[in-house]
Amino acid sequence: MKLRSLLVAGVGAIGLAAVGNRLAGRRVDDLDPALSGDQRTYRWRGMDVAYTEAGDPEAPDLLLVHGVNAAASSQEFSEVFDDLAEHYHVIAPDLPGFGLSDRPPLLYSGSLYTAFVTDFARDVTEDATCVASSLSAAYAVEAASEGVVSRLVLICPTTGTMSEARPLVRSLVRTPLVGTALYNLIASKPSIRYFSADHSYYDTDAMDREEIEYLWETSHQPGARFAPASFIGGFLDRPMDLSEALSELDVPVTLVWGREAEVTPLAEGRDLADEANAKLVVIDRARLLPHAEHPQQFVEIVEEELPRAEHD
Repeated sequence: MKLRSLLVAGVGAIGLAAVGNRLAGRRVDDLDPALSGDQRTYRWRGMDVAYTEAGDPEAPDLLLVHGVNAAASSQEFSEVFDDLAEHYHVIAPDLPGFGLSDRPPLLYSGSLYTAFVTDFARDVTEDATCVASSLSAAYAVEAASEGVVSRLVLICPTTGTMSEARPLVRSLVRTPLVGTALYNLIASKPSIRYFSADHSYYDTDAMDREEIEYLWETSHQPGARFAPASFIGGFLDRPMDLSEALSELDVPVTLVWGREAEVTPLAEGRDLADEANAKLVVIDRARLLPHAEHPQQFVEIVEEELPRAEHD
């Protein structure tokens, strides 16, 4: 009798998951570009990778690499993109598996993203400064070791979120029915608001309804769960000592940190700056996204650190 009840409950849960998945999928519109500028495509390993380009092509190249999460995309830089484009040639890709880029059902990995950042910087930019956020900073550091960028600006950098990879978690989220249902919960609007308040923003009033809507839409495009499945499973982490890797680079490094960051606390930033002989700039009343919460201050930091094109 108990077994029959469990089977009935299981069938019911699967049915509810299927209905929920259909309802979630039915409401999603095609994704619009997150940034204003020229929309371009970079063909890489059989994928079309979308990127936005703006500013004077003769100005210094500034490569913006967004962080990684279920709702990740170049939209992360929407508050600073236009202002930076006034003095720099700004290029912002959507990483493979995110945003407007192709999202094939690959087993995404940190090494894949390191290879992408390296190849993209080499093929699309010239002598660029790379601004990279959170986990993507590790990919940028490894790309810098290949000599494809001239300077790094790293925002709350980290090499990973897991002590070890969890293949069962990745496999579960990748499954068509249950995995999609779990992912829809992780990428729901209440979940996006919660993680934004808990990790990303010091003041969630800085997020408007349109931003929440875009984060939800980008996280519900076809194939959206595959890259985050690897992130949740710890497969996008990088096995590296960040301070050691930075110390070995022959490029200037600036660290930008939100004073109230908790996932990567400021104490870690101070230690990293000391050990790597890097410059540390702290932005008050900010967590993991100081560039989104305080865009003007971030733009000023970039302009203080980098040469810029002056327009008469």
